[in-house]
Amino acid sequence: MAKKTQVLKPDTVLKNYWSDNEQFADIFNAVLFEGNRVIRPEELEDVDTEESSVLEHKGYAESIKASRDNIKVSKKSTAYGVELVMLGMEHQEHIHYAMPMRVMGYDYGAYKKQYDSNTKKYQTSKGMEEDEYLSGMKKTDRFIPVITMVVYYGEKPWDGAVSLHGMLDIPEGMKAFVNDYRILLVEARENNLTFHNVNNTDFFNMLEVILDRNLSRNEAKEKAIDYAREHHVDKSVIMTVAGATNCKIDYNALSGKGDFDMCTLFDEIARESEAKGEARGEARGEARGEARGEVKGRAIEIVETGFEFGLSENDILERLQRKLNVSLQTAQEYIRMFGKQTV
Repeated sequence: MAKKTQVLKPDTVLKNYWSDNEQFADIFNAVLFEGNRVIRPEELEDVDTEESSVLEHKGYAESIKASRDNIKVSKKSTAYGVELVMLGMEHQEHIHYAMPMRVMGYDYGAYKKQYDSNTKKYQTSKGMEEDEYLSGMKKTDRFIPVITMVVYYGEKPWDGAVSLHGMLDIPEGMKAFVNDYRILLVEARENNLTFHNVNNTDFFNMLEVILDRNLSRNEAKEKAIDYAREHHVDKSVIMTVAGATNCKIDYNALSGKGDFDMCTLFDEIARESEAKGEARGEARGEARGEARGEVKGRAIEIVETGFEFGLSENDILERLQRKLNVSLQTAQEYIRMFGKQTV
């Protein structure tokens, strides 16, 4: 149960983190323009694509449009007329050896959506040449270019292909005739990017420490904790680091102890989640006529949040009993019911 919930965690925290326009613009400026502030946060608008909505739905079977083992955030620059897309893998410790082909699929989906939308303008052939009408577009029509960035959060150096040619066995003398497709890859474990956003700086600095294979787990943990304390790292960054590394370092450990004011952050976030679950449970209870909807909603959030942040099953059981004032048997039933759910 815990393992399955961990798989979902990056999807939640990474999408939330990179949906912020300041942070999104900053990383694209770092990668595309060596840190120069070409893309402005205020010019970005969310692209509510079909692919994005499908990606957020967990009970979905894989198709060419989207895959549930990816995180996708899309925004459009209104100043430059370019769609910017960020992809990240949920299974952070694994390299995807078909990534160039997968990026091709995403980009095709984005262009196909634009094409389909464009063809709706032409219900009749009025004002169009025959070839234009049959094509579903005028020869003067232009689509918005798509730039896709892949962020890899794994410990191992990326040894997969970075272009379609790297996946193909091309006969001698034919390479020039085989179309290539390159990917824009960022390795979180080691990069020389120039950031202006403080959260991005902290995020990648902490990832570099945690993903350093030359450090033991305890050494990496201590260095990350020291960094978080010294730089007063924002809680959203700590959440995202914990998610991006698939709990290689415990969220509570990053929160620190003593005078570090984030020591109670897990409880704070748990309370926020439980409040949402309480409202959700009440709604479910009203719809079903169940008086216990509120308790069940809180139980769902306690179980999901506990597994998301790497708590043991015993810790979650204790938490359920204490917060909901239920018996051990009832707490075990809640884990059985809600621990297998996806979020």
